[in-house]
Amino acid sequence: MLWGGRFEEKLNNDALKFSSSFFFDKNLFEEDILVDYSHAKMLNSIGLLSDDEMNSILDGLHRIKKEWNENFWRPDDDKFEDIHSAIESRLFEMIGSVAGKLHTGRSRNDQIATVMKLWVKKSSAEILNEIEKLQSALLIIAEKNINTIIPGYTHLQRAQPISLAFHLLAYVEMLSRDHIRFQNVIEESNSCPLGSGALAGSTLPLDRWLVSESLNFSNPTGNALDTVSDRDFMLDFLHSCSVGMMHLSRFSEELILWTSSEWNFVKLSDKFTTGSSLMPQKKNSDIAELIRGKTGKVFGNQFSLLATMKGLPLSYNRDLQEDKIPVFQSFEVYSRSLSLMAEMIASMKINKTRFYEELKGDFIFATELAEWLVERGIPFRESHHIAGEIVKKLENENKNFLSLDMEYLKSVNSIFDESVFECFKIEGCLERKKTLGSPNPSFVADEINLWKVNLQKYNYKKIFTE
Repeated sequence: MLWGGRFEEKLNNDALKFSSSFFFDKNLFEEDILVDYSHAKMLNSIGLLSDDEMNSILDGLHRIKKEWNENFWRPDDDKFEDIHSAIESRLFEMIGSVAGKLHTGRSRNDQIATVMKLWVKKSSAEILNEIEKLQSALLIIAEKNINTIIPGYTHLQRAQPISLAFHLLAYVEMLSRDHIRFQNVIEESNSCPLGSGALAGSTLPLDRWLVSESLNFSNPTGNALDTVSDRDFMLDFLHSCSVGMMHLSRFSEELILWTSSEWNFVKLSDKFTTGSSLMPQKKNSDIAELIRGKTGKVFGNQFSLLATMKGLPLSYNRDLQEDKIPVFQSFEVYSRSLSLMAEMIASMKINKTRFYEELKGDFIFATELAEWLVERGIPFRESHHIAGEIVKKLENENKNFLSLDMEYLKSVNSIFDESVFECFKIEGCLERKKTLGSPNPSFVADEINLWKVNLQKYNYKKIFTE
């Protein structure tokens, strides 16, 4: 125990098990050791540890890390409150009473906050890398499908013709916003809590700037009362995971639709599909379905921590022990989902001609008809009405735009001429788009090249130092 001097009895065993966080905060072993290293060196720099004492502590910590990495030392989950007490107990066993000097000038409150910020920065950097991999996978497929025509949808109804590349670039854009969110999480987590103590700092001359710099933070935190109870950076991490999972879930839904017999547009690799225990013909998009399904867990984790925080007075309260499991779970689900999605995308096969014949003369060109009329001076509301009336007539006759003749069109409006039939041709429908951000192949190609350049520019400093 890191406390107990004023207590006459030991903590009840069931109470210890109930209050222990060791079984999940052992994920913070590396970060905790790193904080111990830096704190010991700082105590030596201000004269509170001799060189011999510091070296003894550092050597002990190094040996503990080696034992952990080699799976030689694994503390009993039921014996320790947390990873911090387990490490300190092992250090006492190795080097004796000098281990008791390591906790000088710090509380578990500021230690935990520091360790969690290091973990969040490290994990955010890993997620950034996974996001870039998925963006790269999408760009590779997009570059091969600049002219693969598919229907674009609103309300799950066919709206206008687009390309698969254009569709995939929409997800590249979404992922870029996810990328920015995690960059912001790293920035928000970049001030060092160590030295704030339990809530009000210390009477000891702790060098907070030295510790901050050695742990690769930009600066120490300000108000100690806020510092030890601040979990905003974790909430923002969870929010970023939630939004990112929502984007993956949307894409999963589309993959599930595209792989159905009705769509017959995409085939996923056997490596990312499963069969049925009863129906031999089945090939199910289970990984995409699981990504969609696990999104709810990530959403719940964000709300879980919000609910924990909402009633807490300043400063630290033990409720904050419950902050870690939601964060660890969301990271695990989101990072794995990103990785699996990238592999699914990279290995999927596209039926490039799936919609080509089907969209010839389709009502999907109705907007182009209305805009053709606008270019000839007809007000848009009138043009919209004319196009709608033509669609209604053809739909009632179970025909499409290719059945139109000039005689009928002239009866609708004398402004029609032979050039209107270009509106209904699937050939060149993408090239006819004129606006930046449209599926015009030249714009899409430029956008792909721009994203490829941007992905090559990403170069993050190493967050976690040995």
